[in-house]
Amino acid sequence: MSLAHALFYGVELHFMGLVIAIDGPAGAGKSTIARRLAERLGFTYIDSGAMYRAVALWALQREIDASDVHRVTQLAEAAEITLGAQIHLNGEDVTELIRAADVAAAASRVAIIPGVRRALVEKQRALGQEGNVVMEGRDIGTVVFPAAQLKIFLDAAPHERVKRRVTETPGAHERTVAGQIADRDARDRSRNESPLTQAPDAVYLDSTRLSLAEVEEEILKLVRARMTNGKEFH
Repeated sequence: MSLAHALFYGVELHFMGLVIAIDGPAGAGKSTIARRLAERLGFTYIDSGAMYRAVALWALQREIDASDVHRVTQLAEAAEITLGAQIHLNGEDVTELIRAADVAAAASRVAIIPGVRRALVEKQRALGQEGNVVMEGRDIGTVVFPAAQLKIFLDAAPHERVKRRVTETPGAHERTVAGQIADRDARDRSRNESPLTQAPDAVYLDSTRLSLAEVEEEILKLVRARMTNGKEFH
């Protein structure tokens, strides 16, 4: 059965080396959509953000400040990170620990360190070579997998991104979250190493007024279109 035919009928795929890259700003819904797509297609979901959080957690545990670029880079290079239903750091399940607010704040500082990004990009590429993957982040289509067969830049209006974050974070205050997202956007777009930008061949998708199911279907349509137009995945 062809890939296009399989997608139309929801059959699990058995192709190797297919990469779907989803980039976009904080709160755009990348993680949720990537998980749904991976499950729908039978692909591996890779949460690149979890890798930065894991390094940030390790730095906090070792009481290493993010300003200590050399030592944090060493941690990123040495870290053994396993992704899946649970996130493991050096053999320890850190799935819940990396979601803590202090870890998230540290991760945003760790993520701008060039050495950390280079180390984790290498690990991400290794994961992508193991099979079909849906990977999301902020530089997947531009840096990690510039030759990805399908690239999506998932966006949403700032007010919508704030609302989503408040909804998914118990006890969060809208004004605080709005400030955090604005700061994160500024850091992501202005950093020297792998800034957040839309790849020239990425498809821009505004999810502001779309449900999760509608976003998922829009991306599946793009995959189907590539199949029916003869642009086979290899």
